[in-house]
Amino acid sequence: MTTTITVQGTHVAWYDAERATLEISAAFDGPKRADVFERATKTAAEVTAAITPLHDPAKGPVTWWSSDRVNVWSDRPWSNDGKRLPLVYHAAIGIRAKFSDFEALGRLVEQLAVMDGVNVGGIAWDLTDERRKAVTDDVRRRAVEDAVQKAATYAAAAGVGAPSVIAVADPGMLGDGTGGGGIGPAPYERMSFKAQAMDAGGGAPLALSPEQIQVSSSVDVRFTTG
Repeated sequence: MTTTITVQGTHVAWYDAERATLEISAAFDGPKRADVFERATKTAAEVTAAITPLHDPAKGPVTWWSSDRVNVWSDRPWSNDGKRLPLVYHAAIGIRAKFSDFEALGRLVEQLAVMDGVNVGGIAWDLTDERRKAVTDDVRRRAVEDAVQKAATYAAAAGVGAPSVIAVADPGMLGDGTGGGGIGPAPYERMSFKAQAMDAGGGAPLALSPEQIQVSSSVDVRFTTG
């Protein structure tokens, strides 16, 4: 007698971050449009002047960076007693830089943190493209191995013959509603910013704590025995 076994294999692995993308903005507000525009533009130029000498696509520490165009808008706030106040103008320029050297990143964050109007929005930790592809392939292979082991366990418990693979698919794609049924965890997760001062007095450099990168995979595999 032929028996069909359908299982979902999964695997999750963690890897040290290799890249960090810094999100920065130069932003000002005030009663005069020209003033906030000029201040944001000037400050953004100072930020890019600090980044440019670090830029080397091959060697780093900055492998890539970009700057947005200045964005200017206005609103008319309300006072505490319900009256409309004069217009307030806002100007902001976003800047992003990707680092391969986290010590250089920490030094730049310290430099920018004391600049008026500069906000560090966050840091996204990542892997290089080549490393991400390699580890994703390995995690997918291990997910299939997990499915093979599950099927062997089920077959042995049921007292049927050794299972043979007849179909392999992404979760939910076997097409008959008998697959694993789950979408699985996110295959690749970039972690967020974490930083802390090593010394409360501010005398020591900023300590960045890169989060590890989670790479995961789920796969539905169908087997037949007999």
